[in-house]
Amino acid sequence: MATTRRPTLKDVAQAAGVSTTTASVVLNDRRDGVRVPDATRHRVQQTAEDLGYRPNILARSLRTQETRTIGFVSDEVTTTPFAVGMLAAAQDEAARHGYLLFVVNLGPNAPLALQEQAIDQLTQHQVGHFIYGCMYHRLVDPPLGLPADTVFLNCEANGGRHRSIVPDDRQGAYEVAAELIKAGHRRIAFLDDHRHPPASRLRFDGFRAALAEHGLDYEPALHLKTTPFVRGGLVLSDLIGLPAEQRPTAVFCYNDRIAMGAYRAARTRGLRVPDDLSIVGFDDQEFIASELDPPLTTVRLPHREMGQLAIQLVLDEPGALDDVPAPEGNVIRIAGELVRRDSVAKPHSDLGQSDASSS
Repeated sequence: MATTRRPTLKDVAQAAGVSTTTASVVLNDRRDGVRVPDATRHRVQQTAEDLGYRPNILARSLRTQETRTIGFVSDEVTTTPFAVGMLAAAQDEAARHGYLLFVVNLGPNAPLALQEQAIDQLTQHQVGHFIYGCMYHRLVDPPLGLPADTVFLNCEANGGRHRSIVPDDRQGAYEVAAELIKAGHRRIAFLDDHRHPPASRLRFDGFRAALAEHGLDYEPALHLKTTPFVRGGLVLSDLIGLPAEQRPTAVFCYNDRIAMGAYRAARTRGLRVPDDLSIVGFDDQEFIASELDPPLTTVRLPHREMGQLAIQLVLDEPGALDDVPAPEGNVIRIAGELVRRDSVAKPHSDLGQSDASSS
C-alpha cells in the first residue's frame, strides 16, 4: 500500500508562489537579511498549514547547532499518576515555545553513574537545556554533566548551585491545619511521615505554626510518626480508642494515603467522618482525595504550575518569576491550594470543645 509523501519546503514554496529561500526564511524563522512582506509571510504560513508541512528539525539542528529540545530526566514522574501533571504541563509549555521534551525515566534510586550516562547521551544529541524532576519533594545530589542552568523540579539540589522549584509545604500545612482550628478543634492529632525530609519537616513546621498562631499548645502525645502509605493511617486506632474526653477530635495527615488509612481506623472504632472525627490530608492525590467517603479536605500540590515554570526558567523567559514569591537562595516555593470538601465539621459540643477563634 502506497504511503502519502510528506510535503517538503519546496512544495510549500511552489504552492505559495514564492522562492524556496523565502519559504525557508518564513517557516524556519530566519532573518538572513531578507525582508518578507507581511502578506507574503501570512500566505506562506497558511500554505504550510494547509499542506500539513512540518519543518525538518534534524536539518535545522545541523545548521544551527541547536535542536530546540529540553531533556527531562526523572526518577518516577512518568510512571506514576501522582506527579505526572508536572510532565504534562512541561510538555505543553515547551511546545508553546517551539521546543520538544526528551524524557528519560530512570526509576527510583537510580545510581549516579546511570544518571550521568543518560545526561551524557542527551548532550551528545545536542540537548542544550535540562530539567531534573522527582516524584516527591526531596534532596538530591546533582549528577555530573548537568549545565549550570538546569532546573530541579519537585526536589532541592544539594550544594545550592542549581535553581530548584518545590511546593510550599509549610504554607500548605499551615492553611489546612488552620482550617481545622477555625472549625473549633483544639485537640488535633498529626500523623507524620518520618521518611521524607524536607517535606515532612516543612509540613510539621506549618502545623505547629498554625497551632501557635491560634493559641494552642503542641501536644507530643498526639504526634504519631508512621509510613506514607494507607496502612500508615491505621496507627490512629489507639488514639481514637481513648475515652471521648482524651481522644483528638481532628486529624491532620501528612498525605492523602495516610488519610485513607485514618478513615479505615475511624470506621473500625465506630466513628463517623466528619461527625465524630474530622480528617484532612495533603497532596489532593488523584483517585483518592475526591473519591473517599466523604471526600477529603486536602491541599492540592501545584504540579502543573511547577512544570510550566521549570520550562520558562530553562528558556530564560522574561517575567517568569514575576508572580511567584521571592526565592530562598536558589529555592523557589510555589503555593498549593486548599481544597475544601466534606471531611471537616465542628467538634461535638458534648466533648467540651469550645470554638477556636477564626482570626
